[in-house]
Amino acid sequence: MLKFLLPSIMGISCVLPAASAGTSDPLRFNPDNFRVDSITMPWGETVRFKAYEGLAYVRNVEDPAYQQLNLYVPLDLKGKDDKDIPILMRNNVGGYMASPAGTPSAVDATGYALARGYVLCIPGARGNGATIEKDGKTYYTGTAPAGLLDLKAATRYLRYNDDLIPGNSERIFTDGTSAGGAMSSLQGATGDAPEYEPFLKAMGAAEVSDAVYASICYCPITDLNHADMEYEWLYGCTNTGVRKLDAAQIAISDELAALCPAYIDSLHLTDQNGTPVTSSNYMDYLKTFIMASAQKALEEGCEIPDSIGIVRYAKPRPTFAQQLGAGPANGGMPGRQQGVPAGGERKQRQGAPGGGGRTMPTQYTDYVIDIDWDKYLSYVATQQALKTPPAFDAYGVLHDSATPENTVFGSTDGTPANFTDFSLRKRTGDPSATLSEDMNYRVMLMNPMNFIAPGRQGTAPHWYIRHGAKDRDTSFLVPVNLATRLRNAGYEVDFELPWNRPHSGDYNLPDLFNWIESVM
Repeated sequence: MLKFLLPSIMGISCVLPAASAGTSDPLRFNPDNFRVDSITMPWGETVRFKAYEGLAYVRNVEDPAYQQLNLYVPLDLKGKDDKDIPILMRNNVGGYMASPAGTPSAVDATGYALARGYVLCIPGARGNGATIEKDGKTYYTGTAPAGLLDLKAATRYLRYNDDLIPGNSERIFTDGTSAGGAMSSLQGATGDAPEYEPFLKAMGAAEVSDAVYASICYCPITDLNHADMEYEWLYGCTNTGVRKLDAAQIAISDELAALCPAYIDSLHLTDQNGTPVTSSNYMDYLKTFIMASAQKALEEGCEIPDSIGIVRYAKPRPTFAQQLGAGPANGGMPGRQQGVPAGGERKQRQGAPGGGGRTMPTQYTDYVIDIDWDKYLSYVATQQALKTPPAFDAYGVLHDSATPENTVFGSTDGTPANFTDFSLRKRTGDPSATLSEDMNYRVMLMNPMNFIAPGRQGTAPHWYIRHGAKDRDTSFLVPVNLATRLRNAGYEVDFELPWNRPHSGDYNLPDLFNWIESVM
């Protein structure tokens, strides 16, 4: 199989020498080649650091615009020993687009990491839109899995130079949002997987481990070859309502949704009590995450309108005597008849629908007990229009437009490609058409779900996964399945669907960095 894959993925022979670090080995880090810079944090602290920039992480550089990394080392390491200093590897990938090596910002995780005394690495990575010119022709260098290979090579660079770079290369935390969250999940799931070794060797990556310690994944756009069916299975209830699909779109949505139950059942997931999670009870399982999110929001003072499908009852607050154990309030959850209707007798401040307001503490406390899915998913769809089917592999299905995912799975001449049999058959009109062997292999390499298994050497032991409770860029099934599969395989997972949060990353940074400290 690899004999077909290597030419198509590695592209053309456009090999440039990697920049020398002052040694005979171009991948050796030069600790003396830096400049001093600083950023000022929102709370007024000025953080000074050494900046090492433009470091090639492979010997055979195909695309110098992206195949390099920037490294930042704070001058104040906060009294940490070298073995106690984590390395935050932040990628800036979005939309599966190519991403150049980045610089720190005071308002995201990069600045916070430096302020905490962490080493920071922001590698570039090829992706959609990365091109080079050769012999009068334009070649696209970022076809999948090139971006992931670049991030793996950057990880190897840090490990290869562990004796020269401050920080502990056994404690690399990857971080990314959206397609970057997918890349972070892939880095965590596929560490040292032999399937990538021929490509990394051809690139001239260091011959060391590319495993990481932990993966931080905000709203990961991953599981791409199942994402269309998961999207339609979840949001199909909105098709004739807020989504306003036409008859042809509804037909595609229904066909895709019908494929999803078999996929869910094939995952053999279990909840935290060991109960199987199947297509029959999956929506009840998903409810537990949204309900927990809404409950946390209520406890933090957010006002949630009854109209969006969050079902609650209000429990009377215990008296002081009851709090001391003298009354029945220490017993179980009261029935609905013991409370008042959700929202009753509460003083409210004006707030944004779905979580922008505050509730003044009064004699009642709300408890989330259920979700009306049709109302809730329609609410999500009113916050930002849902994608039309297919959401990801859209090329040649109902229209000729290609998604970023179609392009990143395309060819080096820029021609997009389908990456599911479903969309390939719709585009070609051939009901028996199937993806090529090469394409199936590339798709497999870009899905972390294929590499998560109990006891697998190289998988990150720690995971921090966040996906907003009103994020419609992919189905809730995608992050929930990822987190559940990881937990089932025995890995430590901190997972939430934060209330009323849209598609975004790097929020609640104190919580993130407290988690990093806890797993260090």
